[in-house]
Amino acid sequence: MSEPKRSAMRVADSDRENVARLLCEAMGAGRITAGELETRLDAVYAARTFAEFEPVVADLAPGGTLGLSHAGDEEQGGRRSFAVMSGTTRRFAGPLPSNHVTRAFWGSVRLDLRRARIDGGSCTIRAVAVMGGVKIVVPEDFALDVRGLGLMGGFGTGRRTGRRRSATGAPVLRVTGFAWWGSVKVIRRPVESPRRSPRRRG
Repeated sequence: MSEPKRSAMRVADSDRENVARLLCEAMGAGRITAGELETRLDAVYAARTFAEFEPVVADLAPGGTLGLSHAGDEEQGGRRSFAVMSGTTRRFAGPLPSNHVTRAFWGSVRLDLRRARIDGGSCTIRAVAVMGGVKIVVPEDFALDVRGLGLMGGFGTGRRTGRRRSATGAPVLRVTGFAWWGSVKVIRRPVESPRRSPRRRG
């Protein structure tokens, strides 16, 4: 595909996060400041086409261009959770979408999946934490595939969660993404029983 046509193409969430990772690595190496990182990340997540990425990385990527692939429309259709300098909690009940994107910038996101189910065999959550945290609480019957990058931060499962093996054929929750000066953690918790209202005595 020619560069002019590619520049006009719409970007997916995975494309934005590839650029965000490049910016975080640049700050970690001292090439840009925290203020520059914040400004550039705002531009990245507001971008709609590949052409809008170019001014953001012109002084960081070789030749001012990015070797990014287009992820297609399926990624764009995923549901999202977002927190900036705040805290967000989302509780899911029923079927999960095949893709979900959650981002925490200077804040925290907590996803409670204990009453959720995976109908298609697997679900992928892309989690990004920049100077913040993402905590994903899962039921005991989910199989986990947690593969992310921690840059001066942590990305993984809790100690007990990581040691537990799931039953063969269990629905799979995949967690990808990265944490920069923050954390993404997946933990198991039992499903809470619904509280019963106290009976009135006659």
